[in-house]
Amino acid sequence: MVGKILTSVVALLLVSGCASITRGSTNEVSFTSIPEGASVETSIGQSCTTPCTMIFERRDEFVATFTLDDETRTINVISDIAANGVGAVVGGNLLFGGPIGAGIDVATGAGLDHFPDPVHADFNKPQDQQIQGPDSVKETNTSS
Repeated sequence: MVGKILTSVVALLLVSGCASITRGSTNEVSFTSIPEGASVETSIGQSCTTPCTMIFERRDEFVATFTLDDETRTINVISDIAANGVGAVVGGNLLFGGPIGAGIDVATGAGLDHFPDPVHADFNKPQDQQIQGPDSVKETNTSS
């Protein structure tokens, strides 16, 4: 009986360091625009009207297209290592999760966040002045 309890406690401690438990595999991303009321459609099929929020898998990268009247703005949204995600993933797995926890965190994307967040389109500025996610999403390299 004591052995089963001890095994359960050790198992609980082993998984408690996983970022996938503390952060989850999804996150909420906010969408804003100037002026408000733009429709937003993502390249992965979700849509809303600003200001709004949508939930995405942490690993998802997408393009958000904002439309207001006859104008559009596109913003590239990437999935990158979160500022606090590195500490949560590495520290938690070094102390408790071990290689299994690290593998789960990599598979679920628990240490990732979306950038930029909030995703913002300013219709008073041209497309080339919109803030994009670093290293813009899936740009086509035409220089072979």
